[in-house]
Amino acid sequence: MPEIPPPGTAPEAGGDDDAPPAVHHAAHPHREHARERFESLEAAAIAAEMETGRREETDAEARRSVVRRAVRIGAGIVVSAFGCLLLVLPGPGLIVLAAGLVILAQDVPFAARLLEKVRRRLPSDADGKIPKGTVVLGLAITVVTVGASLWWTFLR
Repeated sequence: MPEIPPPGTAPEAGGDDDAPPAVHHAAHPHREHARERFESLEAAAIAAEMETGRREETDAEARRSVVRRAVRIGAGIVVSAFGCLLLVLPGPGLIVLAAGLVILAQDVPFAARLLEKVRRRLPSDADGKIPKGTVVLGLAITVVTVGASLWWTFLR
């Protein structure tokens, strides 16, 4: 019957006890390749931000600017997608779409052009602003219909 080693000790592997355990770096070469690609992408983004950004002085400032830009673009995409959904669902679809495009327009040139087309379709007063009553009514319709849908689905 083989001996069972006491808890907390490693079983003997037959050989030199002083040898370090083998580390298998070659087991996941795609991870190393992905890490290298990410690092090169990050370095390129920081270099581009230093050249075209708002005059960042250090790599840390450029990195923060890249992160802010990525978060802004992500938020703009989410809000714009929600606005597109609201075009076919009850709610202020054009207003939410315009809000998403406003967020995106800071960083994405085509969003600014698309925003102008959306603004032409929005109801506006003489100053070109959206009346607050329109926004409130659209949000109220959204809340009522979403609430009714949730009630119908889960609570009735």
